Amino acid sequence: MENTNQPKRRGRPPRQDRSPEQIKAELLRAGIETYTSQGFSATGLDAILRSVAVPKGSFYYYFASKEAFGLAVLDSYDAFFCHLLDKCLTNPARPALARLTDFAEQAKAGMARYHFERGCLVGNLGQEITLLPAPFRERLEAVLTGWQRRLAQCLERAKAEDALAQSADTLELAAFFWIGWEGAVLRARLSRSAAPLDTFINGFMAGLPYQRS
Repeated sequence: MENTNQPKRRGRPPRQDRSPEQIKAELLRAGIETYTSQGFSATGLDAILRSVAVPKGSFYYYFASKEAFGLAVLDSYDAFFCHLLDKCLTNPARPALARLTDFAEQAKAGMARYHFERGCLVGNLGQEITLLPAPFRERLEAVLTGWQRRLAQCLERAKAEDALAQSADTLELAAFFWIGWEGAVLRARLSRSAAPLDTFINGFMAGLPYQRS
């Protein structure tokens, strides 16, 4: 017997030349591209929808609101970024501390590829947090906590390799890294240069509590 109690989706159903999954993925990708360069609050949906040839009525087939879309874009960006972090920070072929500099080099290359016009979505949203709906604050904190946990695990590996002092507080060091890194990304966008990223990563690495021989 058909279930008639399920809520109906708003909006027009999608065209048939692309699957619903393809269209949703394209919307999320366009959202990442737009919000990493222009921000969320001041950016309307029209340009995003035009870029993927989706009518506004069909948008609501996928997302209940701009807020729901923004949170889904954030989740998509987090998944992409965690993949990059895991690729770099868990690379068994590299010493633990070299994995961190590998991440910095890949991130620099990514910013340079877009001429330093795109920043970090998490950092961008954090700068406009007072303008965002309440659910963004909790989600951003959760994303940053996840990134910190990944870096702390890498730093714990450095302790196991006797590269860092056993007394090193890896969670505190990881929190410090992301606070500084987000500022460096902002400055790199302002200067359109990788120099702020180099300054930060070099300073962070120089200040680590290395194991004394």
